[in-house]
Amino acid sequence: MPTGALAGREYVQHPGAVVIVGVLEHESAAPRYVVEYQYRHPVGRAMIEFPAGKLDPQEPGLHCARREFLEETGFAARQWAFAGAMHNCIGYSDERIDIWFARDLHYCGQQLDDGELLRVYAAPLSDLLQRVQNGALTDAKTITALLWAQQVEQGTWSLPWQTVE
Repeated sequence: MPTGALAGREYVQHPGAVVIVGVLEHESAAPRYVVEYQYRHPVGRAMIEFPAGKLDPQEPGLHCARREFLEETGFAARQWAFAGAMHNCIGYSDERIDIWFARDLHYCGQQLDDGELLRVYAAPLSDLLQRVQNGALTDAKTITALLWAQQVEQGTWSLPWQTVE
């Protein structure tokens, strides 16, 4: 403890993860964001969330983001940007989730893992924020990534886009 006293703590050590904000852009309309709707056993219900996944040992974040985005949504992206990181529950886990944005998307086909059942759709920012407000969207990583999406869409924050082949 800061006082020098000893105290016991229990927490989950996690290898880290990524969350991906896939942006579908159209010249005449507001961007839409690729989200998933899937059942999550720990909370006993289907959840709305951005695609995400756990890092494999020694795996670079961008590699994981590209892999998970393709597997879960079927989309590949030509441009990627690292936004930042979040710690979703510092009281009991050291999990760090890196926030990646993807754009210039093209559909290649889902490659779901065994037992992975999810529905992919795209929604505008206003719809997703309304779902946060009314309690339909409660996933912490998605809410944090929506803050980023809102600031980027408003031009308040910028992203360091890079083209990836």
